[in-house]
Amino acid sequence: MLFSPVSLGKIELANRIVMAPLTRVRAGSSGIPGDLMVEYYRQRASVGMIITEGTYPDHASQGVCR
Repeated sequence: MLFSPVSLGKIELANRIVMAPLTRVRAGSSGIPGDLMVEYYRQRASVGMIITEGTYPDHASQGVCR
């Protein structure tokens, strides 16, 4: 059942696998996604749904000190 298609309203998913978001911390101190994040999501593109992360409203709102 995990690998069977499913509909979520108007969204048709190839399977029932949903990947949680990363944090922008992985994007580095600038918070801008780079090649590392592009490759990370490219490697996981076959999952049913990927929930991507948001952006920080400002540098001070990050959850870690840099």
